[in-house]
Amino acid sequence: MGEEIFPLVDESGTVTGQATRSECHNGSKLLHPVVHLHIFNRKGEWLLQKRSAAKDIQPGKWDTSVGGHIDYGETVEHALLREAREELGIQSFVPVFLRSYIFESDIEKEKVYSYKTVYEGPFVFDSVEIDEIRFWTTEEIKQNLQRSVFTPNFEEEFSANIPAAQESDRPNGSCR
Repeated sequence: MGEEIFPLVDESGTVTGQATRSECHNGSKLLHPVVHLHIFNRKGEWLLQKRSAAKDIQPGKWDTSVGGHIDYGETVEHALLREAREELGIQSFVPVFLRSYIFESDIEKEKVYSYKTVYEGPFVFDSVEIDEIRFWTTEEIKQNLQRSVFTPNFEEEFSANIPAAQESDRPNGSCR
């Protein structure tokens, strides 16, 4: 299997080209799209994943429940479902769109499509990608911000999405 091919997008999300994973992660800042899924339990706690120590970006840090790149030719919705299945074994859920934004680090630039859902499990996580998963209260997360516990992208998104976790319009968690 060859190297992953990602779409390149403009700031509105329109595909403008394509590039390999390594081209997108070499400091070129080629804008490419990713999906994030914030999973909450019925108590409003955040499911986070601890990134594998073997990951090339932010190893060993706690991050969004599900996150991954959109493949070239793939829709945002399909990528969200694929990543949830691959990373946590989730076959069906009701995603609620939160927002899209641009995130830039030292080595890459991403157009992030952020969603949430309520899901209690079961979870079967990919031990190559993830070392651990667990639910965190909002207060636990706040107490660990700016301590190199979380990825910078998660910290930014957490700050923007705190109200979203408290909303009463959450799906009922029954996933088929």
